[in-house]
Amino acid sequence: MRVVVLGGYGVFGERLVRLLLRDGHQLVVAGRSLARAETLAQALGADALAVDRGGDLTPIWDVQPDAVVDAAGPFHAYGDAPYRLAQAAIAQGVHYLDLSDDAAFCAGVSALDTEAKAAGVFALSGVSSVPAISSAAVAKLAGGARQVDTISSAILPGNRAPRGRSVIASILNQCGLPMQMPMDGVQVAERSWSRSRVFDLGLGIRRRGWMIAVPDQRLFGPAFGARSVFFRAGLELPVMNRALAAFSWLRSWWRFAVPDRFVTAMLWIAERLKPFGSDRGGMSVAVTAQYADGWQCRRWRLVAQAGEGPFIPAVAARAILRDPQAIEPGARPAVAVVGLDQIEAAMKDLAVTTEVLRKDLLSIFQTVLGESFTKLPESVQDAHLVYGPRRWAGRGKVTRGASVWARFVAAVFRFPKACDDIPVTVSMTPQNDGELWERCFDGQSFKSFLRPEGGKMTERFGPLTFTLGLHVVDGQLHYPVDAGRMGPIPLPRFLLPQSIAHEYEADGRFHFDVALLAPFSGAPMVHYQGWLVREAAESGLSDGDQQVVERP
Repeated sequence: MRVVVLGGYGVFGERLVRLLLRDGHQLVVAGRSLARAETLAQALGADALAVDRGGDLTPIWDVQPDAVVDAAGPFHAYGDAPYRLAQAAIAQGVHYLDLSDDAAFCAGVSALDTEAKAAGVFALSGVSSVPAISSAAVAKLAGGARQVDTISSAILPGNRAPRGRSVIASILNQCGLPMQMPMDGVQVAERSWSRSRVFDLGLGIRRRGWMIAVPDQRLFGPAFGARSVFFRAGLELPVMNRALAAFSWLRSWWRFAVPDRFVTAMLWIAERLKPFGSDRGGMSVAVTAQYADGWQCRRWRLVAQAGEGPFIPAVAARAILRDPQAIEPGARPAVAVVGLDQIEAAMKDLAVTTEVLRKDLLSIFQTVLGESFTKLPESVQDAHLVYGPRRWAGRGKVTRGASVWARFVAAVFRFPKACDDIPVTVSMTPQNDGELWERCFDGQSFKSFLRPEGGKMTERFGPLTFTLGLHVVDGQLHYPVDAGRMGPIPLPRFLLPQSIAHEYEADGRFHFDVALLAPFSGAPMVHYQGWLVREAAESGLSDGDQQVVERP
């Protein structure tokens, strides 16, 4: 095939050119700089072409390509006619692919579907690490699943990997802005580059990733029936991650535009830091689903070594162009358009390793309670069968203690203020072999982390960890505090709060009733009670519906 790669001398465009040349294609390196295009083309044995995506596209069609690939970007900045190149390719009867990772851009290409089918060509957007490779991994991992609950992916490059201006511009442009992601069947507003978690890529590589917006959050719910979809990215050096997190926080408050000179400055800093870190990076795609033999988390992970990580975004296009006849005509995002086997075959000549891991899942409350868990009413059991993120909504009542000491302790733990009738949401998110609980009483939120330890349930509030004597009596689940510690230091009994807490079913709903008494005095500190149902059900939504809510 004769293939024109626009932006073919860029970070990812150059890798794609190299891969396609290995496969015997005839390549044309195209871009606004003829000098840069000619330098690379002469070195690799390709042709060169000067063309501006926003200008006259005739030079592209004059070379009579079979396919054109847009590897330029940044795709979020393509202006009022973002699909001009795709439309022109379809009109010429030429296959079109792009390496976009912008959610709106990828989804929007479907508007050209009728034209592409009539022309007998395909126009695929997102033929890159996301969503093309990530969706291929999801399709493989979810094979045979009765229901897909959660999809969680991450891309974590090594610090010595080259960084193109368009990639940095794309990250900075969305950093700190609100993004939408499906969580337990509800669209939740989240801040880009926030809520980090650590990923184990194998080979001793552990990296921290931060939530950002990619096409996966928008496309994978409808494509795979997933209730929750998360994606994170991270840099190898903690100082760079923390700087972006701080930038995200500042921008969430002021919402300022990102000027070109700031992108230039960040690119300069990134280049100065390149000698640090390593040339190893990776990718992780995990699917939590119910299979015939129970709930499992299946994870596909990839590690690229020897500095070959930047080839990965080009691999999906290589796989597609190896067998273009296998791709149905039409315009659409590149979701599961090529299988994971074909993707991995297109990596065989790269320093890349992949593997699939499987882990059977049991909820933490089942783990601690054992057989007594089955004695709980159905609604209480459902509340604690947490295999993926869960969101609950309902109403509650809050009473606060009157003493100064009780008010002080309640303020430290950020317990809600008193109210006779208040909207309540609770989210439960599995992580690190436990669950993060975030409770929100009409905008007043507090969180804790629950995890089994030594056959008991523990609940951590910041540096304080309490051991709960979890047990079932008469169909009710009780939560007394048995012990506590600050960090590793045990707390004496008189420093422990008293917990009179239980969960039960009434009128077919899950109910909670939690009364906490202050240490030393035993004075009432806070008493909150109410009912909850799954938030999507409370909103009257089916799995396919969407509701936008603010993250507590």
